[in-house]
Amino acid sequence: MINYLFTNPLLFILYMISLMVAITIHEFSHAWMADYLGDPTPRLSGRLKLNPLVHLDTFGLLFLFLFGFGWGKPVPFDPYNLKNPRRDAALISFAGPVSNFILAVILSLIVKLVNIPLLAGFFIPVIYLNIILGVFNLIPINPLDGFKIVGGILNEEQAKEWYQLERYGMIFLLLLIIPFGGSSMLDIIIRPIITFVMGWLTGSPLG
Repeated sequence: MINYLFTNPLLFILYMISLMVAITIHEFSHAWMADYLGDPTPRLSGRLKLNPLVHLDTFGLLFLFLFGFGWGKPVPFDPYNLKNPRRDAALISFAGPVSNFILAVILSLIVKLVNIPLLAGFFIPVIYLNIILGVFNLIPINPLDGFKIVGGILNEEQAKEWYQLERYGMIFLLLLIIPFGGSSMLDIIIRPIITFVMGWLTGSPLG
């Protein structure tokens, strides 16, 4: 994505705006779900708002620019405020990717119904980055949402073993993201999914 800064600055700005929209919706949804489930921590931390500045993460942005995959600033929540901590943590985590997919579907419907090229030119990158953010965060590796989602699905004994892997999350993630021979394992695994979903929603893979 960062190559657009030098080859097509206008497209780079459009991607920047799309990125802020995708991350803001994603992190706000985490905060909203936690608040809905009875934990006021995100609200008290100033995260229950649609302000991109409170949701952007420096390393997440850097990874997205360099590798095409990234994340926002994690939304804090207190499991002791939740009725069922493990299950509710999974629901809070699931809310982020789901919100990205919902926004992508809504915008793709608008593009198809309105059929205005200029509108499509703005919405397509937003749809694309929401799909990327949604799919990427479903990967079951800490600190991504998929890790807690899996933890909420497993039974208590299995979950204890699963959470032992939490400390190795960044190592696993780096091994997936770092390219070997021109492409990364992560790209090989999820790029076809992103291309398929993008093509299904818009008719254009854009990837």
